[in-house]
Amino acid sequence: MQRKTKLTRVDNAYDRLKDEILQSKLPPGFQAPEPDIAERLGMSRTPVREALIRLESDGLVELVPRRGAKVLALSLSDLLEIYDLLIALEPAALSKLAGNQVAAEDLEALEALIYNLEKAHGDGDLDAWGEADDQFHRKLLSLSSNRRLAGYAGCLLDQVYRGRMVLLRMRNKPVSAVQDHRDLLAAVLSGDSDMAFSLCVCHLEVVKQALQEVFTTCRLVQV
Repeated sequence: MQRKTKLTRVDNAYDRLKDEILQSKLPPGFQAPEPDIAERLGMSRTPVREALIRLESDGLVELVPRRGAKVLALSLSDLLEIYDLLIALEPAALSKLAGNQVAAEDLEALEALIYNLEKAHGDGDLDAWGEADDQFHRKLLSLSSNRRLAGYAGCLLDQVYRGRMVLLRMRNKPVSAVQDHRDLLAAVLSGDSDMAFSLCVCHLEVVKQALQEVFTTCRLVQV
């Protein structure tokens, strides 16, 4: 029972800190010692320390000896490396998913996300677009039969999430079309693994190039 309680507290600390990092409530460069972070969460240091170790493994923070934890920023080289890995992993996951039975509730959730993308596009709401796009890809990955592959890809999405949202806000339109998502879902549902793979690669390449252009045009060092 004590072990279960400890894990629950660690998970709670991990989830709360991760959410604050991804939502920029703890911005890149934020640094604080463990006692201060524990006080912020209203928790003891032990679960916070274990949560920070997990977040460092995720590539979201750096643990600095005697100085606590530092939230990592995203450089252009980071962005390109992450998307290169996503381009290697996510299409493979969706290729494996193609032809598998997708439960009705999962299909309904995916179609709802495409609807959200369409609405965000019509409203010109880049934040809503970015959130729906992220959830769409995570939902597809969650259905993959290869849990490790999906897990690694999900971790990469976490690493790029906050920076991608910042870069999206610096554009005047989304980085891809709603139809791209419809076509990708259709390929998965039809069992066309080659098409699912190809469409996913193309989609991620377009996003990578668009975000790179924002980085270079605005002469950003990091986000």
